[in-house]
Amino acid sequence: MQPVAELTITTMPDATALAAMLANAEAPLVLRGLCRDWPLTQAGLQSPAAVLALLQGYSAGLAVSACYLPPENHGRVFYNKDFSGFNYQGGPLPFADLCQRLLDPALSASGASIYMGSTEIGQYFPGIREQHQLPLDLLPGAAQALVSIWLGSKSRIAAHYDFPHNLACNLVGHRRFTLFPPDQVVNLYPGPMEFAPGGQDVSLVDFAAPDFNRFPRFSQALAAGFQVTLAPGDVLFMPSMWWHHVEALDELNLLLTHWWRDTPAYLGRPNNALLNAMLSIRHLPKAQRKAWQALFDYYIFADEPGGGAELPEAAQGLLRQPLDETTARALRSLIIQKLQR
Repeated sequence: MQPVAELTITTMPDATALAAMLANAEAPLVLRGLCRDWPLTQAGLQSPAAVLALLQGYSAGLAVSACYLPPENHGRVFYNKDFSGFNYQGGPLPFADLCQRLLDPALSASGASIYMGSTEIGQYFPGIREQHQLPLDLLPGAAQALVSIWLGSKSRIAAHYDFPHNLACNLVGHRRFTLFPPDQVVNLYPGPMEFAPGGQDVSLVDFAAPDFNRFPRFSQALAAGFQVTLAPGDVLFMPSMWWHHVEALDELNLLLTHWWRDTPAYLGRPNNALLNAMLSIRHLPKAQRKAWQALFDYYIFADEPGGGAELPEAAQGLLRQPLDETTARALRSLIIQKLQR
């Protein structure tokens, strides 16, 4: 697989230049050692007990959502055999109890895993933000980033994509990321859309033991893929919509993610448009699908989307580019009205 491009502390530009680089990046980029001096990173270099004690000091005292993976799963967070549910037991757990279980030698000895997925720090760990900050105000849209923490023992998260951009700060342990451009979706065999282990569609392929008879096109994904292992203090930038499979490799692993979009939230979620298209377009005859494809290309996917330029500004309405918030809200109301018919 291809290596991910990277910068080190000695080759990294200043914050302004780095923000400009990330704003225009269309591929992943590793920033080696960018968070090496953060308190959580340094505590993790001392011992698992040290970093968990620091985390408990930051904690708001709320129960967190945790997943227990039996030994036979080998850390893989996935569906059960008949896809009627998941292969782990999940539920709320006092954070102090989670820390105690992570420090218990019996956990790793058994081969089982315990994992706390995306947990927003503002509500659950408000003390973290002040001492663990990236200069995100220089990146378009990133000042409002959703910052979340991921904590657990060894785990494997199935390949999936996220709509927002992500700056993933690896603070404790090592993580291996396997990444694929968005156009590799056809070779990654996504599973059910109705529900998924992390809420987002995931690849059905077990990366530890890929079944090329069942998933023959996965070999093409591997040829187009990238892979990198992050050490404590490293940061990975993942552009919007890139697929990523994540392996937490050590007995204790801690990740801090920063998700943001570079368009206003009032413009809505693209996933909703995909679902509506599945309902209304996917099952049309081929000729009609082609006709709608032409309209989507014209209004949506062209390098310079069409429509409205020939009209007086006051008459452009929904064709105005970019949509202002008032027009966007009017369009949202119109969509809701039409869906209710």
